[in-house]
Amino acid sequence: MSRHALVAATVCLCVCVADRASAQSTAGAPAAERPWGRVSFFTNSSETHTTDGASTRLSELSTAFSYQLPDVDRNRADYGVDIRHAAYTSATQPDRVSIYEAFAGARMADGAVRFRLGHVWLTDVGSLGSVAGTVIEVAQKRTRPESGRFRGGVFGGFEPDVLQIGYAPHVRKFGGYLTYDGGGSQRNSIGFVTVRNRALTERSVLTTTNFVPVGQKLFIYQSAEYDVVPPAGQATRGLAQLFTTVRVLPASRLDLQATYSRNRSVDVRGLSEDILAGRPVSPLAVEGFLYESVGGRVTVEVVRRVRVYGGYSRDRNDRDSAPSGRTLVGGYASNVLDSGLDITASDALFNRPTGSYHSDYVSIGRQLGRTTYLSIDYSNSLSVVRFDRSDGITVETRPHTTRASATATVNLRRSMSLLMTVERSKDDGSSELRLLSGLTYRIR
Repeated sequence: MSRHALVAATVCLCVCVADRASAQSTAGAPAAERPWGRVSFFTNSSETHTTDGASTRLSELSTAFSYQLPDVDRNRADYGVDIRHAAYTSATQPDRVSIYEAFAGARMADGAVRFRLGHVWLTDVGSLGSVAGTVIEVAQKRTRPESGRFRGGVFGGFEPDVLQIGYAPHVRKFGGYLTYDGGGSQRNSIGFVTVRNRALTERSVLTTTNFVPVGQKLFIYQSAEYDVVPPAGQATRGLAQLFTTVRVLPASRLDLQATYSRNRSVDVRGLSEDILAGRPVSPLAVEGFLYESVGGRVTVEVVRRVRVYGGYSRDRNDRDSAPSGRTLVGGYASNVLDSGLDITASDALFNRPTGSYHSDYVSIGRQLGRTTYLSIDYSNSLSVVRFDRSDGITVETRPHTTRASATATVNLRRSMSLLMTVERSKDDGSSELRLLSGLTYRIR
């Protein structure tokens, strides 16, 4: 069976099985909520010319289809589909079909029990939530629509390859989670995920995701992954990922935000395959890479419809690299002097031990009539790179890149929109012309 036929069969199976379950489970019940969906078509064509006279042309046509029933707390069918397809003009780049979600299931016991079978994304366990198998969840009944409740679930199955149709060979994934859904979009989740490659445990991870609004002035978001055992039996266990952001609104015109991020990147799948095949494992592969960033930003509304902001961050791109500074200033003004123009501008400066990187951005947009919004964007960046030769001479280079684009967004009707972009970019060695267009139709 071809990939296209497999996708079509998966979609038809999920929708047909769920529709039959819906007809059986909702007989005599109130009318079910209508499903929502979206179909999008995008084209991306580029032509690149280099200073030596060579040119390259590439075109891509992509399609995305989503269709899903709303999630409600009562007996009913449950199904959803989210698939993508991309085709390229280059003979060396094959077509790609991706299944992000394709599941069928049902809610039972007045909505307290839910099961899904197929490709599912579980946001309750963060980036490890992609599974092709079975999910069973039990939820506490709500006393009121706005009241909080606990949910708990278990899952198990294969690990799908979300970039193409298929599954990681010999890999199984299973785990569970406990979530509290509170008022005001509050959510606190803790989960545990185990990934096994044949007889080897690739990862056993404790995950947590939290969004906590405190009144109308303080908002806290945090996500983390902690390896409770050494990944692939080789890498160091401990904190693998942590992201935290705190936003405070002390006054009506003042917005404060602080962010901390730490990520340890280890190719655990590559380590597992090397170990299972008896190949030697390098210390660099075991240690992996480390990214760390801490910073803050202040936004002030100086007058009505005019906001300015400034921020500073310290970044580290690896364990042995020195921290670098990142400064950002900018602003946004809408309907300037009642002209209808919206203007955005920013300037970013990256200071690194080997040099600096500077980037400017300006955007001007305006509503044209009731259906069209037109914007023009321009960015300019300059790097200063220095290194010392063995003879003691310092060499400095200044690579430079500019980019200009025009974008039109047209609402053809309430359920259909059109996007068109023309972009021109140029650097020291090449220039590129890119044309992008997209058509989106919303079901419901």
